[in-house]
Amino acid sequence: MEQAYTLSIFSENSVGLLNRITSILTRRHLNIDSINSSESESSGIYRFTIVVKTTEAQVKKLVLQLEKQVEVMKAVYHTDSDTVFQEIALYKISTKSISEGNLVEKLIRDNNARILSVESDFMIIEKTGHKEETQELLDFLSPYGVLEFVRSGRVSVIKPMGELEGI
Repeated sequence: MEQAYTLSIFSENSVGLLNRITSILTRRHLNIDSINSSESESSGIYRFTIVVKTTEAQVKKLVLQLEKQVEVMKAVYHTDSDTVFQEIALYKISTKSISEGNLVEKLIRDNNARILSVESDFMIIEKTGHKEETQELLDFLSPYGVLEFVRSGRVSVIKPMGELEGI
């Protein structure tokens, strides 16, 4: 049965590695739902966080293939229940369409979002949460004129302790 898996890939910072990772996914006909890359807690080691929907058998094979890449030190996969994860979303909405400011402020508060910037013709709202939560706020704000919307890739940490020792 297909479900979402979070891949954590620890590697050296190497030109072309992301291209090879996406090629491995493409050959297996896997679509990337989310991708993020950053430095890890260990100096000189980078972490790719990739979310794919597939079967457990397929993701096991994928991890083995990823670990064959010279620069990859370790690759692991987890289900959503094994990780703590978040995404960040930014919403740019027109201030002209917000004639009822109190209603929008209540909507922002009720969704645990915050206003980052207010300009004469627009405001920027930030929401951190799961994809469903950021999508729900987008749906709520749509009647007020969303000028721009962007959502980050997933960032996650693994719940089980000790699994990443030795990286």
